[in-house]
Amino acid sequence: MSEPRRKRGAERTSNRGGPAAIPQLPRRRVENPYPPMALLSADQIEAIHQASMHILENFGIEVMSARALSLFGRAGAKVDHGSMNVRVDRGMVEAALKSTRPAYTLTPRNPDHAIHLGGSTINFTLVAGPPNVHDMERGRRAGNLADYSDLVRLGQHFNCIHMLGNQVCAPIELPANTRHMDTYFANLTLTDKSFHVSAIGRGRALDGIEMMAIARGLTLDEMRDDPGVNTIISVNSPRRFDEMMAEGLMTMAEYGQSVAVTPFTLMGAMSPVTLAGALAQQNAEALFGIVLTQLVRPGAPVMYGAFTSNVDMKSGAPAFGTPENTKANIASGQLARRYGLPYRTTPGSASNAADAQGAYETLMALWGAVLGHGNLVYHAAGWQEGGLTASFEKLIIDVEMIQHMMEFLRPIVVDEGELAVEALGAVPTGGHFFGEPHTLERYATAFYQPMLSNWQNYEAWQEAGGLDTTARATRLWKKALEEYVQPAMDPAVREALEAYMARRKEAIGQGEP
Repeated sequence: MSEPRRKRGAERTSNRGGPAAIPQLPRRRVENPYPPMALLSADQIEAIHQASMHILENFGIEVMSARALSLFGRAGAKVDHGSMNVRVDRGMVEAALKSTRPAYTLTPRNPDHAIHLGGSTINFTLVAGPPNVHDMERGRRAGNLADYSDLVRLGQHFNCIHMLGNQVCAPIELPANTRHMDTYFANLTLTDKSFHVSAIGRGRALDGIEMMAIARGLTLDEMRDDPGVNTIISVNSPRRFDEMMAEGLMTMAEYGQSVAVTPFTLMGAMSPVTLAGALAQQNAEALFGIVLTQLVRPGAPVMYGAFTSNVDMKSGAPAFGTPENTKANIASGQLARRYGLPYRTTPGSASNAADAQGAYETLMALWGAVLGHGNLVYHAAGWQEGGLTASFEKLIIDVEMIQHMMEFLRPIVVDEGELAVEALGAVPTGGHFFGEPHTLERYATAFYQPMLSNWQNYEAWQEAGGLDTTARATRLWKKALEEYVQPAMDPAVREALEAYMARRKEAIGQGEP
């Protein structure tokens, strides 16, 4: 049973492509082998469920979409077209949940990078959505396509990043109504992993679906039963689905693509100041969106999304990686499992720098995501400044933390070779194991090899420049870009993508997609 350890080491060594390359773990499907943590009792989960049903049945949700209102009305919901308020009963919720899937797969243009969502599988994405970007050499600046492209190159290079988020930084120099296609094109040509499409309205969502279909050589009908992209539907908490989010959700469901319905419940601002109240609201809003996906297309792939944290009650500023945020990540996993749904969660930090605060807040929330058995850990690498900035250095620090977590998730092997009884008997009392054959057979692969941590003694560290973690991260992202290899793409596919973009940009003109 010691062979798997030696094999992992061989894979790690060969994956480096040479001794000078950045050490990283080989690409693999990451499983969480440990039982999920339960912060809430079964009675407490049921109390939150009942509170959520009360919200849906008696308070309702505002839906600013005529098409969605019509769908709910035909399904038997109580719809007030004047106020756009929709009240659904628990029977409608239960019926919708019966047609959802507990797990499904997203397949990008490279099937080797297909990701499984559900069960015990855990996947990590790049940060998504910041309007700014930062690195230690060039400082904070507005998002742009050049930086966007470098960030997705890093997402391709690091094996622990399983898919891309929606616009790792916004390229604001490009027209706002068409730049989503430029980012989709970068995703599809600079990487061969799956990505999140923008679901701000029907057009942006459909463009992402069509471009992934072109890259995979599929028709839209074929993509309906073999999804390749996901989106995040952010509920305008409290209790509102705006028109663009509702249209994006319905488009994704119509074409059989994955949707993660995610309320933005910041305790004390967009939700009650208590964790139980925030979870009840989050649960009601998430279930409402999940119902809508199934009204559009029963069986449409959908995830339970959670983004509950708190604000600083002194300033009103969002806080992330707090004890409350961590508990919410774990408790939300219990709710997702209660409904038999894949679970999207997020680590995060409010730090304005790639510093100790950024690391400990992110790691705190990451533990919540892992202990809560998240299937999709969104914003896992590069999140800074409460999500307003994509940081090159923070991306590297986060990759190191993700890799630590991946190794932590490897079960402990207990067999004859691992117990090392013979070695224990061969080493005399007061001796050491450095030269013992058991050690020599395993020393190269015995432990996780970090890419960022520095284990030199103080004198050697000083002699090497005395660089702290952030400075070392600067060197590493630059080195990773040097090592990056662009995945091959059939020239005909690239031409088809370019032709699609040209047609769509001309059709959109100055209007909305």
